[in-house]
Amino acid sequence: MKQREKLSKESYKGTRDFYPEDMAVRKYIFSTMRKAVEKFGYVEYDASMIEETGLYRAKSGEEIVNEQTYSFKDRGGRDVTIRPEMTPTVARMIAKKRKELSFPLRWYSIPNLFRYERPQKGRLREHWQLNVDMFGVDSISADVEMIAVPYAIMNEFGAQNDQFVIKVNDRRITNFFLSEYLGMNETEAHDLSKLIDKKEKMPEGEFFLSAQEILGEQTEKFVAFLNIKDITALPEEFSGYETVKSLAEIIDSLADRGITNVVYDPSIMRGFDYYTGVVFEVFDTSSENNRSMFGGGRYDDLVGIFDVEKVSAIGFGAGDVIILDFLKTHNLIPGKILSVVDLCLCVFEKKYERVAQELADHLRKEGLNVSVDISERKIASQIKTADKQDVKYIICIGEDEVQTGKYKLKDMDSREEKEVAKEEIVRNMEVNNEQTRKL
Repeated sequence: MKQREKLSKESYKGTRDFYPEDMAVRKYIFSTMRKAVEKFGYVEYDASMIEETGLYRAKSGEEIVNEQTYSFKDRGGRDVTIRPEMTPTVARMIAKKRKELSFPLRWYSIPNLFRYERPQKGRLREHWQLNVDMFGVDSISADVEMIAVPYAIMNEFGAQNDQFVIKVNDRRITNFFLSEYLGMNETEAHDLSKLIDKKEKMPEGEFFLSAQEILGEQTEKFVAFLNIKDITALPEEFSGYETVKSLAEIIDSLADRGITNVVYDPSIMRGFDYYTGVVFEVFDTSSENNRSMFGGGRYDDLVGIFDVEKVSAIGFGAGDVIILDFLKTHNLIPGKILSVVDLCLCVFEKKYERVAQELADHLRKEGLNVSVDISERKIASQIKTADKQDVKYIICIGEDEVQTGKYKLKDMDSREEKEVAKEEIVRNMEVNNEQTRKL
């Protein structure tokens, strides 16, 4: 008899299982993101997670396709890839209905993404990512809004200004420095921009030596430029450059809106080839989790690769893994978010279960989420389980409740009890339920 293969209980490397307590946190993160972006008028979209590989080869870059994607041939011999990011997909969608859509557009999504890379803190092979994009506005007002949205999301999570910093740049400024100031040709400038994007992930000495291989004796000047943290400190040759003025105006406009934790950082480049102008990243300021959480920028040429009229575009992405790390680091995950159950009905004996089910059905019509414990265990065990599952309220049903029609509504947080009639239960509960609040 053939020996059966021993199956692992572990999830695939770099992916996660979401048990109910994990799912509750994920739902909290997603709902908070949705709430924040929808306040700005963004609407949700989605698409398949499989795309033709050529889409990523065209604009994400050969490095992404060759080293970081799950790519394969389907049964029809087509080269396909499980999406590593969403921006090329949304650009394809816009291009497909270019003449039917009414611009400007504000769209967002929270897709499941896959990248084949080494799992590490804040980065896995599978994650979910909030993507927020605006199409059809090429003014700096769009740039300002697209930076203001991540700030609003962080506020929605309860973050304070000193807990995160927004670093901004314009790739055209750095490219101008490389080509005009250092005299780099296009290939050298491209290689240096890729190196800049890896700067924060490399030891300082290793970065310097890598830059020196390209720049030689101009390396000190290059490193000094990357360390500039105030746009007014740029070399005098930049003073008349309109892009510098525009970026300074963006920073000032954000400050006018109370967003003051914004700094200029010429080392912010973003790795994808499709970025054309303003780029930005949001960093956790904690030394325990000093990583980029949000990243994005302007990509005005991407829609045009589909042989349609160009559409100006700007957007950003924020991964759930690093956001979760931020919330844990700063103790910002609310307590008791596991249960969706507003009320648990515990049953003293099997014969009272029918009454409990009738009451549950009545309360569900009133807008509550109600569970009935049908385990036939002792009442103390039922209450203990409800408490462990973060249920806010319980009612125990036995002979007295059946005879009188009165129920003891117990608040599991305060441990207080109120005796109420069936019709009084809902208004004596404080539940996070829109339908119930309208009653």
